[in-house]
Amino acid sequence: MNSIPPPQTPYDLIGGETAVRELVHRFYELMDELPEAHAVRQLHPESLAGSENMLFEYLSGWLGGPNLYIAKKGHPRLRMRHAPYTIGHKERDEWMLCMTQALHEQVPNGALRNTLLQQFGELASHMINS
Repeated sequence: MNSIPPPQTPYDLIGGETAVRELVHRFYELMDELPEAHAVRQLHPESLAGSENMLFEYLSGWLGGPNLYIAKKGHPRLRMRHAPYTIGHKERDEWMLCMTQALHEQVPNGALRNTLLQQFGELASHMINS
């Protein structure tokens, strides 16, 4: 009997835990480095370590890997959790600037990168609340 291997998830295709951690780390480095990301950076605490860990845990499950965030905090409820912050088109665009550059640097598979850019764009637009 032939067993069909399960389809690879974006988490697998990126390179698993190590690659997702590197993507998230680079994303937050860019947020700190790029003057064009000033407004979105101001929404975060001085130390980005907690934000970096939360985004890694969220993306782990979102990309099809272990549901680390849900195991710790339950359903993400992203709009509710971001409600205390004023997020407009400027903040969304700055967030996407950092994520786009991080994806271009960290994800060599162009088709996967383009799919993720579209999905991240939809997610970022969903956070706009002002």
